[in-house]
Amino acid sequence: MNTGIVANVKKAFTGQRKDLVDPYVTVSFAGQKGKTSVKKGCYEPMWNEQIVFTEMFPPLCRRIKIQLRDNDTIQEDVIGTHYIDFSQISNEGDRGFLPTFGPTWINLYGSRRYYSILDEHHHLNEGLGEGISFRGRLLVSIKTDILDGDNIGPCSVEVESSMPLPENSAGRKDEFLLFGAFFEASMIPKQIGKKPIHFEVSIGNAGNTIDGHNEPMKKGGNIYSDDNSSGDENDDEETTPLVFFSQKETPPCDSTTRPRKPVIQDACYNHLPYYEEKPCVFVKAHFEDHRKRLYNVNILEKIKAATEHGLDDVQEMLKQEQTHADRRLRGVLDQFCTQCAKFSSINRTNAGQISATKNKLDKERLKWCQREMDMMTMKGRTLKATTTKNNTKDKLKEAKTFIKVLNKLLNEPQDCLPDVFIWMVSGNKRMAYQRIPAKDLIHAATEEEKGIKCGKPQTIFLKLPGKKSDTSQGWIFQAKLCISLWLGLARNKKEIVNDLPTGYEKTPEVSSVSNTKTPPPLALFYNEKQNFQLRAHMYHARNLIGSDASGLSDPFAQVVFGEHSACTQVIDQTLSPTWDEMLIINEVSIHGTPDYIKGNPPTIVVEIFDQDRVGKSEFIGRALVKPVIKLSKEKYEQPHFPPKLDWWDLHRGGIFAGELLAVFELLQLSPIGFQSEEELPPLDLPEQLEIEDKGPTLPVPKGIRPVLSKYRIEVLFWGMRGLKRLQLTSVDRPRIDIECAGHVLQSAVIPNLKKNPNFPIMVKYFDVDLPENDLYCPPITIRCVDCRNFGRHVLVGTHVISSLRKFTYVPTTKKAKDILRNLFPAHKESIDVRKPLELVTPNEEHKMLMTKTEDSVIDMYTETHPLLDKTEHVVTFASPVMSTAKDKKQQENTKRKKRHSIDDDDDDDLDTEALDWWSKYFASLENMMQDTPPNSPLYLDEGQEQQIAKNKTMKLISDVTTLAPVAERFSAENDKKPSKKMRLQGVVKQAILTQKAATNKHLKPHKTKDTSHIAKLRVYPGELEQQTGFDRFTDWLHTFDLLRGKKTGDDADDESRVVGKFKGTVKLYKMPLPSDMTDKTIMGGDPTLGLFQGLPNNDPINVLVRVYIVKANDLHPADLNGKADPYIVIRCGKTIINDKENYISKQLNPVFGKCFDIEAQFPMESILTVQVYDWDLVGSDDLIGETKIDLENRYYSRHRATCAIAKQYETQGYNIWRDPAKPTQILGKLCHETKLDGPHYEFDKVRVGDRVFTAQPDKIDESSRDFSQKMSDEQLALGVLHNWQEIPHVGFKIVPEHIECRSLYNPDKPGIDQGHVEMWVDMFPMDMPPPGPPTDICPRKPKSYELRCIIWNTDEVVMEDDDFFTGEKMSDIYVKGWIKGPDDTQSTDIHYRSLTGEGNFNWRFLFPFDYLVAEEKIVISRKESLFSWDETETKIPARLQMQVWDADHFSADDFLGSLTLDLNHFPRGAKSAKLCTLDMLKTDGSVPHMSLFKHKRVKGWWPFTAKSTVPGEDVELTGKVEAELHLLSDEEAEKHAAGAGRSEPDPLEKPQRPDTSFTWFFNPLKSVRYMLWQHKWLIAKLLTFILLVLFLVLFFYNMPGYTIKKIIGA
Repeated sequence: MNTGIVANVKKAFTGQRKDLVDPYVTVSFAGQKGKTSVKKGCYEPMWNEQIVFTEMFPPLCRRIKIQLRDNDTIQEDVIGTHYIDFSQISNEGDRGFLPTFGPTWINLYGSRRYYSILDEHHHLNEGLGEGISFRGRLLVSIKTDILDGDNIGPCSVEVESSMPLPENSAGRKDEFLLFGAFFEASMIPKQIGKKPIHFEVSIGNAGNTIDGHNEPMKKGGNIYSDDNSSGDENDDEETTPLVFFSQKETPPCDSTTRPRKPVIQDACYNHLPYYEEKPCVFVKAHFEDHRKRLYNVNILEKIKAATEHGLDDVQEMLKQEQTHADRRLRGVLDQFCTQCAKFSSINRTNAGQISATKNKLDKERLKWCQREMDMMTMKGRTLKATTTKNNTKDKLKEAKTFIKVLNKLLNEPQDCLPDVFIWMVSGNKRMAYQRIPAKDLIHAATEEEKGIKCGKPQTIFLKLPGKKSDTSQGWIFQAKLCISLWLGLARNKKEIVNDLPTGYEKTPEVSSVSNTKTPPPLALFYNEKQNFQLRAHMYHARNLIGSDASGLSDPFAQVVFGEHSACTQVIDQTLSPTWDEMLIINEVSIHGTPDYIKGNPPTIVVEIFDQDRVGKSEFIGRALVKPVIKLSKEKYEQPHFPPKLDWWDLHRGGIFAGELLAVFELLQLSPIGFQSEEELPPLDLPEQLEIEDKGPTLPVPKGIRPVLSKYRIEVLFWGMRGLKRLQLTSVDRPRIDIECAGHVLQSAVIPNLKKNPNFPIMVKYFDVDLPENDLYCPPITIRCVDCRNFGRHVLVGTHVISSLRKFTYVPTTKKAKDILRNLFPAHKESIDVRKPLELVTPNEEHKMLMTKTEDSVIDMYTETHPLLDKTEHVVTFASPVMSTAKDKKQQENTKRKKRHSIDDDDDDDLDTEALDWWSKYFASLENMMQDTPPNSPLYLDEGQEQQIAKNKTMKLISDVTTLAPVAERFSAENDKKPSKKMRLQGVVKQAILTQKAATNKHLKPHKTKDTSHIAKLRVYPGELEQQTGFDRFTDWLHTFDLLRGKKTGDDADDESRVVGKFKGTVKLYKMPLPSDMTDKTIMGGDPTLGLFQGLPNNDPINVLVRVYIVKANDLHPADLNGKADPYIVIRCGKTIINDKENYISKQLNPVFGKCFDIEAQFPMESILTVQVYDWDLVGSDDLIGETKIDLENRYYSRHRATCAIAKQYETQGYNIWRDPAKPTQILGKLCHETKLDGPHYEFDKVRVGDRVFTAQPDKIDESSRDFSQKMSDEQLALGVLHNWQEIPHVGFKIVPEHIECRSLYNPDKPGIDQGHVEMWVDMFPMDMPPPGPPTDICPRKPKSYELRCIIWNTDEVVMEDDDFFTGEKMSDIYVKGWIKGPDDTQSTDIHYRSLTGEGNFNWRFLFPFDYLVAEEKIVISRKESLFSWDETETKIPARLQMQVWDADHFSADDFLGSLTLDLNHFPRGAKSAKLCTLDMLKTDGSVPHMSLFKHKRVKGWWPFTAKSTVPGEDVELTGKVEAELHLLSDEEAEKHAAGAGRSEPDPLEKPQRPDTSFTWFFNPLKSVRYMLWQHKWLIAKLLTFILLVLFLVLFFYNMPGYTIKKIIGA
């Protein structure tokens, strides 16, 4: 806009008297832009124009951009920009509404109104960033209409004139008053304090004294009047456009404080001397009264704040494992429901008072809000009623969805009042500002509707304008203000003093505040002043931001209170400084009454800086704290004094910068005068400081400082991994320093990092005094130092352990056991829960484990406290019996009988000779799907399957009668046994899936095959280390990332800060250990001798690593066709295995079936990387994703992740034992390492320590196995290994035979899952006996078959056509069929003119295909297109599709019916056509089924079906076919060849079809002969009749003439 110097020059030279702006509006939407006309020289233009966008709905663009611009011949300026989001002005729900808006005013913000040629804040006018000044406002309305299909045209933009708006359409105007009182102005930088400073408060244009607001040259117009002035650019006459509203006399205002010279109290900051006199400002302005919009937003915002605070409390209670978290959550939900109901009641009460100025969007949003609040109220009450101790975490997650809904409702798109700006002005130059939304200051009669900052003293910080606020300059605030702001109607002016701090003098201006005609007071005079002493107890800080190049800081704290400040000492090179210092500030004056100050404590600012040797100190973070106030009349005693230390969050801009452990006391001095220090509460200093002189610093006194106890910290120094170069030099001799509470423990120096990166001395310890309350414990800092020549030590990186809880060891004592025994006497009673567990959990791995104590039976899985003493312990486990030679012979005889017997139903038992590793894999998948709980990620997509299961659970439980007793029992034991509830849900989920499969009538599932005799393994849905019970294999080793450099807040930069990894662990425990301790170390040692007894040796070791890659799932597409050509690359140290030659073409779910052997040396080659690449014909191959495995952690873990143990011990076959050590050897080694007695083997028993393990065989067929057969020692030992976690003190879960599904990630796309790879890893030390050959997991190769299908006859085929000559019903029947797909279709010849539905064909189909027997799938390999490089392999079910059609010559053939036969499970054919009915397709077990792969040849009749047109029936019978199916292997088909159709060899006879079977189009003479012969008698009668008629006609024609001739004798 042409203001300022440019405007004055233009007026001087041109003499122009018009307003110096030529405004117009542009609207951008969906790539199109509309523009209004330009109004020449007008500050308050009126367009009355509408811009019409014709676009598809709903549009892809979700925002409308409205921009007000100034037209100029040289360069157009942007005045302001506003965006309207479609999601805020419409609702897509069932009861939603189309986008609508206004008519209402929208406020425009941007740079300062003062125009300059080089405006550094011009980007703010484009809507990029927070506007720092009010720029104007627009009256806008949006309406959406859905056009009919006939009126839809191309996307276009049209500008049309519109009718003027009616009066008060945007709302009735009222006078608003903005009042502000300044109580404090401090923390002003010294460089600003050279000139007088004053503050300016403005709302809209009102109160802007420096920039002002431009008055139009011509007045008198009104927005609601009708004027058709064009406002063309060539209009030079004195007719100016009409203004928005007629300007009355400007309301009086005093928006600025009196300029004052800043005063400096100390060397830190300046402040303004606002002592007894507190300056006040006020601004009056006229705006449309739409306060109800702000009221609703304030109610919702307060509901959200209260709910968020409560949910955060619950989250913290769960994090700290506190009790009664469920009770707190129920209280939060109850409060939430009450507030939601109150919101609805307030709006329903005001429903009858709807203002006429409410537009459509106001009404629709109110309805929407009420519906959402009512819905959330119902959900909240349901959550409250169903919240228990066991599901608190799940319910908390559901409750957090309320916050998302409230955030959506809080977005009010229609501006009501402009935002309030507070500017600090120095020397007529704007220095810093703060922008406050009007909704936070609006006054209301009820507390719920009032703004959260209305009339209350608040602490605000002024910031730099524009981009500077986002840089390091913006981290330091320019001023701290304590100010009270009030915004409301001018007639409510009397309310402005209600919330002000008491103690001010009742001057005449203050007394007349209730008079609306008098101005508000310009100052408040406080005649009451209180003197305080501030004691800042600065104890500790943690997780600070590293500000030095080393990644550490030299932090010190600065406490600022009013005009006073104090600093702590500097702690060098740490991120967790412990100051342990008390800062005292004497004679702090606060104006006001003591009671008000007590109820509204002032804000104290604590800033943390990093001291640098050169230059200024660097800002780290800031905390705003509230002190604990003690008045002089109160006693310094419990429970309020002395106060407790508390954690305060530190922030730097919008980044979390750490935490501060401190507490602040504000002690009132005697009001009589200066109070000596002896009269204050005494300083109870620590005892050691009474002897030692600590200088001028004072420590935190007793009662406030934490109670310290002696702790021992044991550190396991294992090794260093992946250290990067430092200062262009590699790290060769690293050392680790462990720091905690000022004590430092140094590790031994690694002599040569390249040869051996492990430490020569592994275990060290030191004693330190730590707080007994773990909330006050300082963190442990791990520093890596490189020891270089000439005694130089260079810091490599650091790691901070903030929480010591997971590293703390708490011993168990006999006294604790006695307390548990008294608290849980129910353990002495008999509890038998075996029966319901068998019903709920059929999985073999979760068989019942019971511990018998004399007459009691206790379930080991559900026992909560296994510390109770047991005199005799028997653990029973389920295990299969090893078969003898006699049993195997008996099984073979049984199979032979079954093979030669012909039963009505097919034998579904699997052929054990065809079993391989893939049989075990698929059986394990089936078993896993049955036993996976419903909340597992394998089943459910959140929000879909869970909702289905929830809706159908009650119905299915009523249908499944076997679950009824279980449901009753579990409902009674729900709170006591939550794990059983999950298992019950798993059974219900299985029933749901079964019911889903049964509803598909075209693809009926056949009877489930018995896979109980197939060995199984565990299929983990995620990484092995993340599974429950393995604790990420950190029982010995933890991995700590070492960081270096400054923290910037950018994720990419922070990841680059990692310079290496430290492997080791820390154990913390209180000293001395109790004498009655009953615990042992994880290896069975005495804890008093150290917790790291029995450590494995960390010398380098050679290991054989076998990597099994089974398959990959859901890979991210890497080619343009949406597929990928994946192959595997294995990396381990310097070893790289590239399997590029065996890439799999066009697959996103490839089956690799590969095993790779790698010889690695730990620890130098301990990271295994599995990468999946996409093969490309041209160019380099693309990385799809990779996963990394720490082999070293697995190798040394006590969970024995080297070679997993199988469920069964077998010495041959597909389930052969992989480990070189037998189960008995593994068990013996474990007992020796853990110092347990045993194992001792007896008849079907084995004793280990005080546990006796008894084998209980599974349910087996007594005809094939001896139930009382003795178990082998190997199987007994294997059963003990699977239940090793039942051993007290030293028991742990051993890794079972498994497959882990690992996620793949691409370094270029961090955090985005690129697919999964199923794999497992075996490791064998090279100095031990070598293992056997690797397990064969190669993908199964299909077997070639040929299916010969002979179509003999059809019968009762529906007749669709009418005979051309005779009109009879008929069909030209032919049959076609396929197996691989419609492209492989074969057809019979046509049986023409079938008049009875009978067709004779004698036609043979030949279908060659490749078949996977174990998977029961047909494998098809073909090129997708002519330009495809490789063939694509797909698998389809083995189904024969047959269809019967009616042939037509001049139109498309008519479909009559179809038949689908699953070659593995289809009904037997009927012997005759009469016996062939629709009942043959039933799947309820009443119809015998068979498998063609076992019977090889079958002949019979089967029905054709089609979709029924009769209501209530699914299908109808449309024909019958007599077919013969003959399945031959590839060799048999080649030996006994046969031709297709009726061709050689082995031709079929031609069918004997009736004479009527022909086509008239190709046989016209035969058609005429057939037509004549068929109606021969009719034709004979017709000919006789015609001859008779001709005879009579001729007779009567000749009779007269012949008679006359006879008469005359001629």
